[in-house]
Amino acid sequence: MKTLKGKSVYLRALEPEDLEFLFQIENNENFWEVSHTNTPFSKYVLKQYLENALLDIFEAKQLRLMIIDTKTHKNLGLIDLFDFNPKHKRAGIGILIDPEFQNKGFASESLELLIKYTFSHLELHQLYANITSDNAKSIKLFESKNFTKVGVKKDWISSQGNFKDEILYQLIND
Repeated sequence: MKTLKGKSVYLRALEPEDLEFLFQIENNENFWEVSHTNTPFSKYVLKQYLENALLDIFEAKQLRLMIIDTKTHKNLGLIDLFDFNPKHKRAGIGILIDPEFQNKGFASESLELLIKYTFSHLELHQLYANITSDNAKSIKLFESKNFTKVGVKKDWISSQGNFKDEILYQLIND
């Protein structure tokens, strides 16, 4: 699909061969705070998830895409639509780039591709992102794509005995 292909990255549906990458990402405790995960996933559970990932976004209310390097065809990370609501034409969006590939523009291009896709093909009116107040990289990324800070949820995320604020960002398609 042309809208999901950029210069440096392309986005594609999950495939069975993504199991090992997914296993590493989902079981990396450094990502659990942003993914709201508390326990590790088995390969068996992730294999079942991949087998059922064929559901249409209108059925599943979510879409997870693999971010792939156009030159090396390596898996770089994941980008998700969640809380998809076709009636109100909105969805949440989240992105995770493997630390080995961060700070190289991959997240920016991936986010841009998914924004264009959601507004043109899914005909969404808005996207939103929830970002902890200490996640400067994500804040900078989403603000660079014209997401607007619309609110702060105080002490929203419990992390290692402390609470963090979570900022709500929106991008409205005018």
